[in-house]
Order: sequence, then C-alpha cells, then structure tokens
Amino acid sequence: MTNPAPSTRLPALFLGHGSPMTMITDCPERRAMGILGQNLLARLPAPRAILCITAHWETTGLTHLTTGVAPRTIHDFRGFPPELYEVTYPAPGADWLVARVAELAGQGRVTGDGSWGFDHGVYGVVLPLLGTSEIPTLAMSLNRSLSPAEHLALAASLAPLRDEGVLIVASGNIVHNLAVWRQSVGTVPVWARGFQDRINAALLAGDTQTLTQISSDDEAAQLAINSGEHYLPLLYAAGVRQPGDGVALFSDTVDGSLSMTSVLFGDVGLAEGLA
Repeated sequence: MTNPAPSTRLPALFLGHGSPMTMITDCPERRAMGILGQNLLARLPAPRAILCITAHWETTGLTHLTTGVAPRTIHDFRGFPPELYEVTYPAPGADWLVARVAELAGQGRVTGDGSWGFDHGVYGVVLPLLGTSEIPTLAMSLNRSLSPAEHLALAASLAPLRDEGVLIVASGNIVHNLAVWRQSVGTVPVWARGFQDRINAALLAGDTQTLTQISSDDEAAQLAINSGEHYLPLLYAAGVRQPGDGVALFSDTVDGSLSMTSVLFGDVGLAEGLA
C-alpha cells in the first residue's frame, strides 16, 4: 500500500467477480467486497452514480453505454441454482452520465445502447459491495476494436468522474481461462500465480507498460488472459488512477485458472480489514 488519495475523491475499483455463485455464497471474496462497501459508505458521501465496466458486454467499433430509466437485469449464465435467476438489479439508469462520459471521451468514441442492461458483471459485484440497487448505474461495454493501450487512454479521459461523485467499478478477473479450469481447479499453477504476481507488481508500481504490452509469445500471459475480456476491465481502474492515489490489493487468491484478485485505487484506508 502507498499513500492515500484526497478524502473527497471516490476510489476506483477492480473487483474479481469469478463465478456467479460468488454473489450468493458466504465466501471470503464476497465478505471482502461487503467490508469494503461498508468502509466506503461510512467514510465518503454515497456515490451519485456507479459506472461499471463489465467483462460480459463486448462490442466493436464503439464503446456502448446503457441507456433508459430502468435497464433490465440480464441473467447471462446457464446451469446454476434457481436462486441466482431470482436475483434482480432494478437500479435506475443514468442517461445524464452517458452524456458526461461522451463529453469526456470525445466525439465518436461512445454511444448509448438501450438494448442491453445489467449483466452479472455489474450486479455480481455491486450487490455484494453495496447491498443496494438504489444508486443510478451505468454499464459500459468493452470495445474490442481497441488495443490495450487505447483502453487505458479511454479510461484516463474519464478520471474526472471520480471527483464528481461517480464510483468507477471495473469487473472481471486478471487470470481467467475457463478452457483449462476443470483440470486445474484446486491447484495453483505456476503460470497463473506467476502472471498474477507480475500484474500485482505492475499495479503497485504504476507500470502501465507491463499492463498493456502483452507479448504473443508470453505463454503465461496467453494462458492467463486467454480471450481477454476479463482482463481488460482492469485497465479502466488503472487508467483513472490519479497522483496521490494509494493502491491496495485484496482477495489475492488463485484457484486453478482463475484469480479473484481485486484492486483499490485511492484512499487505502478503505481497504482496512480486507485480506
């Protein structure tokens, strides 16, 4: 951990969401999100809105943003217990925030989208974190036409939101490879722990080059990132980091080909009590 950010600035978060079961299971990662949320609400004004960059909404050409008064809840998973399909996230939309994001991002970079809603990359972390669906929420897609460096640059343009009452939450996993999960579950592969540790060190050091320049012949990285969509949200949390921000890592676990590591940028005192 490093020095804390100004107390009036909301933190930026990257939350490892793992399986949808995380949101209904009494597990260390879910408990950590809850403690973090309690700390946040106790020490800072309630967020005016939440901007959630989700691994589960991929677009091309432009970055899409949910629009509408009450975007729908999307149960974008199969084969889970019935209680997961009963989870709803009836948060108000935030069309005013769509306009602000478009202003900050610049012309021709983002677009509103009324066809999408809140997938489990959104409510799978916001509900354990804050325990409420009352805060206006905006989901943001991953534009897969962008390079990692371009994702980071887009994120940097949105940094002023943190001083405007917007809680930026990026939702994904740093190590995420479902193709080899079944044969690796219950173990800690050297490649997975090694890649996670490399990214952790880069986050603490502010080393964006390591975060964005992933070589195609880097075997550990290719195994860890795999299809990429769960890693890219991390760049949005890292991209809005500001001078004076501290960095705190928590839930830094690896199970097979999945890590649950989460990151806070801002006042590291908010991470008190987290493992």
